[in-house]
Amino acid sequence: MSTKAILRTEGLTKTYVAGTVETPALRGVDFELHQGEFTAIAGPSGSGKSTLLHLLGGLDRPTSGEIYLDGTALSALSRDALSRLRLERIGFVFQAYNLIPVLTVLENAAFILELQGVARTERIERGRRVLAELGIEKYADTFPNRISGGEQQRVAVARAVVSEPSIVLADEPTANLDTAMSLELIDLMRRLNSERSATFLFATHDGRLLDRVNRLVTLVDGCIAGDEVRNAA
Repeated sequence: MSTKAILRTEGLTKTYVAGTVETPALRGVDFELHQGEFTAIAGPSGSGKSTLLHLLGGLDRPTSGEIYLDGTALSALSRDALSRLRLERIGFVFQAYNLIPVLTVLENAAFILELQGVARTERIERGRRVLAELGIEKYADTFPNRISGGEQQRVAVARAVVSEPSIVLADEPTANLDTAMSLELIDLMRRLNSERSATFLFATHDGRLLDRVNRLVTLVDGCIAGDEVRNAA
């Protein structure tokens, strides 16, 4: 595996303010993610997992500190430039799927490519290819409400990887799935990690996923309390 750090933070903090009440969510996080890693961020509820993932994906701005993606400082980017970076370099998988109900499975999977300006013929070809890779090509012309939760989450994964982003960020991707579907999804993402060298970073408390990652970062009270490289099951 390459030792290149594609994502790096320095002294990252995030404090939420409501009136006169300040709630620190992250307290000086220094973190690196390397190309090809399959990494989970774990910790108790309120430890800052989702906050960190949202900051790393440019969905929110830190209170202080810096985030670098492939050497680019996110704080130096305008709102439009940051949106473009998210579109071209980062794939997202959320626990709520966030599929567009009026689009078919294929249209959802290829939606990022449409936003990127990829020609229709190419995005259909690439969309069908990734659906086949994930075992859901038969649902290409089906609407999301006609397939199961596990299948919808596979569509979300397809959408996240179809453009071959630098990194895929997944926030509790198995939270709404039963054990069988969760294990299928985890094994699927591990295969994408192995065969495509796709870099995955998860925020999760799901032990089924934690048992299968190659690196486990633990957050406690907004600070990194552990960083363990392991041989996944």
